Amino acid sequence: MSGDFPSHAMVLAAGLGMRMRGASEHLPKPLISCAGKPLIEHALDRLAAAGTSSVVVNSHYLGDLLAAHLADYALRHPEMAIHLSPEKLLLETGGGVARALPHLGKGPFFVLNSDAILDDAAAPVPALARLAAAWDGARMDALLLLCPPARAVGHGVGHGGGGDFRLTDDGRPLRAAGAEDAHIFSGVQLLHPRLFRDAPSGPYSLNRHYDEAAASGRLFALEHDGWWYHVGTPEALAEAERRLSREGGG
Repeated sequence: MSGDFPSHAMVLAAGLGMRMRGASEHLPKPLISCAGKPLIEHALDRLAAAGTSSVVVNSHYLGDLLAAHLADYALRHPEMAIHLSPEKLLLETGGGVARALPHLGKGPFFVLNSDAILDDAAAPVPALARLAAAWDGARMDALLLLCPPARAVGHGVGHGGGGDFRLTDDGRPLRAAGAEDAHIFSGVQLLHPRLFRDAPSGPYSLNRHYDEAAASGRLFALEHDGWWYHVGTPEALAEAERRLSREGGG
């Protein structure tokens, strides 16, 4: 990647978390603890370590609790500006990012799911740095981090089973929804604001923009070389916590 490391990011944290209500009735899913800290802090700490200086977090269910926690986190991390984007109407992944664009800068920015934890402690280069190094703005509008099924924890428990994309030799992902041998989208990505130039108003999925980028040859992907934990259910939470606590990852 030419130029500076991406300075902006968004953490998607506005879901209802219905499948996690068994783990906590009184917290939004991003604040449920996993391996010693709230889920959202796994994402924020990773961004802070990468040098990200400005992060947008969207919110919905029990958003006041998330806002209070983020205010405390910002005090502990004054190097990172955190902007809250509350959603009265759930905007889904695409609508949520599109609404936050005024706070996401003019260059490529990271987007992370708050219920996805990357464990790359054993990898020579952190995942976000690998994405930034692989970014080529002349060719790309979106760069997705894909995980092989063998290194996905919670896959089939929290993820729902099956993969999302097959990764070609030239780094282009091809849709392969539900295929057991396909790579799984990790919920971690680099996107460019130009991807949203024809964005609709209201709720919609980022899948719309992936398909647009693929049609123009500007969708690329990178294989994650560590573990990936999808924390979408109480069972997946217990599995991720057990592994992360044992390995000291996250």
